[in-house]
Amino acid sequence: MGDDKDVAPHIGKTTVVDALGRRVIPGLNNAHLHVIRGGLNYVLELRWDGVPTLRQGLAMLREQAARTPKDQWIRVVGGWSAEQFAERRLPTAAELNAAAPDTPVFVLHLYQSAVLNRAALKAAGFDRNTPDPRGGQIVRGRDGEPTGMLLAAPSAFILYSTLAKAPVLQSDDQKTSTRHFLRELNRFALTSAIDAAGGFQNFPDNYSTVIELAKAGQLSLRVAHHLFPQTAGQEIADLTRWIEMADPEDGDEWLRLNGAGENLTWAAADFENFNQPCPELTEYEKEFEKAVRLLTENGWGFRLHATYDETIRRDLAVFERLAAEGLFPVGNRWLFDHAETVSADSLDRVAVLGGAMSVQNRLSFQGEAFLRRYGPGAAADAPPIRAMLDRGLTVAAGTDATRVSTYNPWVALHWLVSGRNVGDVVLRPRTNRVDRQTALTMFTRAGAELTGEEKVKGVLRPECYADLAVLSDDYFTVPEPEIAHIESLLTVTGGRIVYAAAEYEGLDEELPPISPAWSPVAHFGGYQASLQGVSGVRQAESLGAAVAESEQHRAWRVQRGLIPDTAYTPFDPRFSL
Repeated sequence: MGDDKDVAPHIGKTTVVDALGRRVIPGLNNAHLHVIRGGLNYVLELRWDGVPTLRQGLAMLREQAARTPKDQWIRVVGGWSAEQFAERRLPTAAELNAAAPDTPVFVLHLYQSAVLNRAALKAAGFDRNTPDPRGGQIVRGRDGEPTGMLLAAPSAFILYSTLAKAPVLQSDDQKTSTRHFLRELNRFALTSAIDAAGGFQNFPDNYSTVIELAKAGQLSLRVAHHLFPQTAGQEIADLTRWIEMADPEDGDEWLRLNGAGENLTWAAADFENFNQPCPELTEYEKEFEKAVRLLTENGWGFRLHATYDETIRRDLAVFERLAAEGLFPVGNRWLFDHAETVSADSLDRVAVLGGAMSVQNRLSFQGEAFLRRYGPGAAADAPPIRAMLDRGLTVAAGTDATRVSTYNPWVALHWLVSGRNVGDVVLRPRTNRVDRQTALTMFTRAGAELTGEEKVKGVLRPECYADLAVLSDDYFTVPEPEIAHIESLLTVTGGRIVYAAAEYEGLDEELPPISPAWSPVAHFGGYQASLQGVSGVRQAESLGAAVAESEQHRAWRVQRGLIPDTAYTPFDPRFSL
């Protein structure tokens, strides 16, 4: 840091990189990301993040089916919404059957539904005799057979338990997958993340990959993680066992424990399927209070998934009872996640109890469902970001990727600043938006406060971590719609160049090849860079080149007998254009 005379003594014993006048920012910190679970499966997933049309998504799926082994699935899991597609709809089971007649295909849409083709229904063991699980629905045709549509009604358990039947990677491939996922996050200027744990993420089993990478010095992203009890009725036993195994903030600047959550007890979880009414939770306070008391007495902080104010008020009543005994919060960090419908009164109570908030751009993807159910007045305050900030609360920002939102933080930054969803619908008025500096602070310094690292992370100054990014475009001056399309050209974590593109390509650390070789990520990459926000001429040229390349590739495959010489459209004929 400094001017030329301050920096000159370091030249000759360091790598010198010219930022060429580009904007440099502190490395971003995603305050709510399921990075550990996401890394274990990244290379197995076909990502529709950033794909502008369903037609393109189905074409990707059909191409992937040609290379996927018979014992494997094609899975599209999160990061997209029907609201982003020009067609404004989900794929049908018929379209999945046409695109991949023999390969199981599972397409997850938010926490609302999943579409499966015939091969996936068979692989998952669904037939006319399969009962509906609690809180879920297997949609059936007039013949009683499953149609391929699964509905969360309102519980997402049916979706995740079905996905859990798909094959998983072996240990070495999980390490490679995680390293490539972290590189993909570095691509978007991320240098830190707080892992919120989640369903089907068991400790310590599913944490072993990230722990081994940390020991080998192969993490390119700093991770603070939480622990989430996995079995209903067993939560207190799990928390007790973990308290005996580890202490809060165990670890180092690359991998550290940050407490429990985002669930402490399953009964207190309010599922955020906005196609369904607000869930009516049964009595849960007794076990929930035991969990909170256990954590606070042992110096553990926690985070809580809470979508609705109805849940937040009940949780706060438990905290206030403990506070009256002098047992809460006693110096432990705690926060609410999501809080789309939190009330002003509840925010006042959070402030009195020393809590914090973590918001995510879930309504970038589910906003129109929320709007239809609760109306424009409620959508305007979902979540009430300005009211949180006006009370002096720490308000950090994240994405909640990878099973709902995309992991691309610039989509979330655009949502914070513009109030618009991925379909360009305005949901929040100016009175509930933030300026660009505030949004950046929510994605840097505020996240550091949630992990107690605000003295060393989230700002560019001496004695802080050397975490920074050189951006493709100037975040502070680009037109508002283009914020969502910013990427990093050079990302540095801990003084290491962990991502490099354009003029800097080749400066970053070498990664092992993606394995397995048939991985969708090996062929399509991760987030699909959008053509939105570029000039009309550039967009037309790019689209024309893409069409020509696609036709040349099809002709090449026909010539070699790899596909029949017939015209193909992946669309369900009921939706033909």
